[in-house]
Amino acid sequence: MNKKQAIIIGAGPAGLTAAYLLAKEKSIHPIVLEASNEIGGISKTHEHHGNRMDIGGHRFFSKNDDVVALWNEIMPLQGAKSKDDIILNRDIPLAKDGPDPEKVDDVMLVRHRVSRILYLHKFFDYPISIKYRTFANMGFARTMKAGFGYLGSCFHKRKETSLENFYINRFGKPLYRMFFEKYTEKVWGRHPSTISASWGAQRVKGLSLWKSLGNAIAKPFRKKDSKKVETSLIEQFSYPKKGPGQLYEIMRDKIVEMGGEVLMNSEVTQIVFKDKNHIDYLKTSDGRIFQGDYYISSMPLKDLAVAIGKENMDQKAYDIAVGLSYRDFMTVGLLVDHLAIKNETKIKTINNIVPDTWIYVQEEQVKLGRLQIFNNWSPYMVKDFDKYIWIGLEYFVNEGDEMWTSNDKDFITMAIDELIKIKVINDKTSVIDACLVRVKKAYPGYFDTYDQIDYLISYINSIDNLFCVGRNGQHRYNNMDHSMLTSMVCIDYILSPEGKNKQDIWNVNVEKEYHEKK
Repeated sequence: MNKKQAIIIGAGPAGLTAAYLLAKEKSIHPIVLEASNEIGGISKTHEHHGNRMDIGGHRFFSKNDDVVALWNEIMPLQGAKSKDDIILNRDIPLAKDGPDPEKVDDVMLVRHRVSRILYLHKFFDYPISIKYRTFANMGFARTMKAGFGYLGSCFHKRKETSLENFYINRFGKPLYRMFFEKYTEKVWGRHPSTISASWGAQRVKGLSLWKSLGNAIAKPFRKKDSKKVETSLIEQFSYPKKGPGQLYEIMRDKIVEMGGEVLMNSEVTQIVFKDKNHIDYLKTSDGRIFQGDYYISSMPLKDLAVAIGKENMDQKAYDIAVGLSYRDFMTVGLLVDHLAIKNETKIKTINNIVPDTWIYVQEEQVKLGRLQIFNNWSPYMVKDFDKYIWIGLEYFVNEGDEMWTSNDKDFITMAIDELIKIKVINDKTSVIDACLVRVKKAYPGYFDTYDQIDYLISYINSIDNLFCVGRNGQHRYNNMDHSMLTSMVCIDYILSPEGKNKQDIWNVNVEKEYHEKK
């Protein structure tokens, strides 16, 4: 009797998780088809002249024990101090019998979360905190305006018909305008009044100034094992020694070792049905045919619909899928000899650079959205860690627009000029090396036909051997852990469907309580 096969589209976190679980279980043979020549999808790590760049920034944190167990199975937590911990004499939690990052590569580091907002050339906590420094940075007039605006939002709630109203209900109109309106436009290229409130519900579950204040007041009195933490208030996270792509590269190798297949440069261009509820086979761009019993897709829903074909798909479902919008991404990597911004925190760092993993840039005079400092993610991502600083400048764009199609050299020059303008570096002589990376469909948009997506989901669920997983596979702004969890639920359904529903795969990360408590 021939073993059943699962054809898995995409070698990102969701696709590789599905393949890994099936390869371990052994009753179904997984074949992963990846369109590009890189592993990890938007969680890949890009290397340039020995310096490694995390595309988008990926903290490994989850309140799901199964996801954490899988991460630690692939890459165990460190059992000895990393290079920077040793130099700075930092105390960090270590795993008993865990590997030494100074001696082996396959190891997860424990990192401290520092993310701040750069606004008015000053640093603000992210999320906004209730403390003297915040008020001093804003100035008396802005502080009073923000305070009264917040109080007003507590008593007069808007109907949450848009992301704008979602934020105003939680922070008040003045703070919304200071810290959310322009930045959201940078990220999405659209005003928050045109974006569904679902995006806010997805990314900042339960977050409000009132809860932030409560967290600040209660923190000194909490026991470590009982504290509840808001979505954006995670203080520590795990991180692969050489970036997130390293974990997915190891996962790929383990899949192959267990008998699975991971095929690169294999873009799925056509999906052929046996009947309206059953896929027969797939075709890739080079003409190869792949036939399986199950088809697990993490490709964008828009691309999935195009591969099926308008003539072979429910008309309304097709129109919804091809009408979905995405935001694309460009990252400029810069190797610099110093930063002009000073470390005024109490956190020790090598060469006393600012301690942030990434910085949200709210300065309106630049297009730059976020700034990553890879030295703080992991010292092993920077070739000359003790000498240079390796940073990533993140821009949110649309594929085909003026920024996306610009010449690499011109775009890098523009990015350097913006860093000088907001006083992050002094001048161009600080820059030693540079590169540019483009990523398509990095962020699924919560606008255009998104408000009809339930109809599309219902249609997909009617195809009995098709399963959609992951961020783009479900057109949902999931973190890595949720993307992986969609595949875990999917594989659980495939292996034992009795008493289960395909909709369970889509229900991952829709419950508000997930982020607020375990």
